Parts: sequence; structure tokens; C-alpha cells
Amino acid sequence: MVHRWEGGAATDWYPWLRAELERLNYEVDVLDMPNSKEPKIEEWVEYLEAKVGALDENTYFVGHSIGCQAILRYLERQDNSKAGGAIFVAGWFNLEGLEEEGEEVVAVAKPWIETPIDLKKVRSILLQSILLISSNDPYGALEENKKNFSELGTKIVQVENAGHFCKEDGYKEFPLLLEELKAVLGR
Repeated sequence: MVHRWEGGAATDWYPWLRAELERLNYEVDVLDMPNSKEPKIEEWVEYLEAKVGALDENTYFVGHSIGCQAILRYLERQDNSKAGGAIFVAGWFNLEGLEEEGEEVVAVAKPWIETPIDLKKVRSILLQSILLISSNDPYGALEENKKNFSELGTKIVQVENAGHFCKEDGYKEFPLLLEELKAVLGR
């Protein structure tokens, strides 16, 4: 699992999902990504490369917000490998309204937004994926983000009024995510 910007392994719904998956006898690694207050593409992708090790069809990812971007960028760099699947929660390619949060936030987000991702390459590696996206995500760009994930062959699940699926939005547990993940895992 790859957390959101300013998140960590112990935030939001990650501990709950980990416990639920371990109860189903899955090996789960919830990463504490480096420099989560100012995430950088290279740092996050290199960290994923080090933690994932050998990618194969039994490797599944769960990403939240910028964690989705990190997973996509990691997959883009893989050759002759397949990933079993991914669930993207509040995934994005573009964000709206960042100016209101300040120049520092815009500066951190800019490379993530402006550096393209080879979706064709990612699609050739990622066997299946699902996007959980909220109708009222505060960072917007709903239709654009859905369109880009559709290019990956991703199943889109729009959830009404779920915000950014954070603890502050009421997401300490996330049963819908668990059910979708079970479907991806074949359970």
C-alpha cells in the first residue's frame, strides 16, 4: 500500500485494511514513503523499487492519491514483468484548486502533474485495476481523471460525496475498498 501526500502507514484506513487482509492470510506491506510532506517522483519511485523487489503476477498494489501516481510511475519503469492488479483510491493525473493551498503545495504537485506517464506501457504491465473516485473530491478534475484511468482499462467506481477518502472524511475503515480488492484478488 502506498499512502497519500502527508500520510503514513498508520494514517487513514491503512491499518484497518492491513488487518483485514492479514486476516485473509495475505502478506501486506504498508509503506512509509520518504519525505511525505514534500513527495518527489524519483524518491518515491526508487523507494517502491527497493521495497517491491521482484514484480510478478502475485503482486498487487493499493494506492491513495499521490500514492497512485507513484505506483503508475513505478510500473512504467518495469520491463518484461506483470503486476496482478491495483486499486487506486482518489487517484489523479490532474488537480484543481491548489493555488488556494499556497505556492509550496503548487511547487510540489507541479512535477507530478506535468511529467507524463506512458499509460500504454503501464497497461501492458498491469493486469487489472480499479479506481475508487469521489464525486466531491476537493481536488476536482473528476472527469479528466476518470478519462485517464479509463485509458488503462481501469474499472471506475464513483462514490458519492466521499471527499478524498481520508480519515477526516470519515474513512478509518473502508469496506467498499475491501470488497473491490477481494474481487481483484479473486476471493
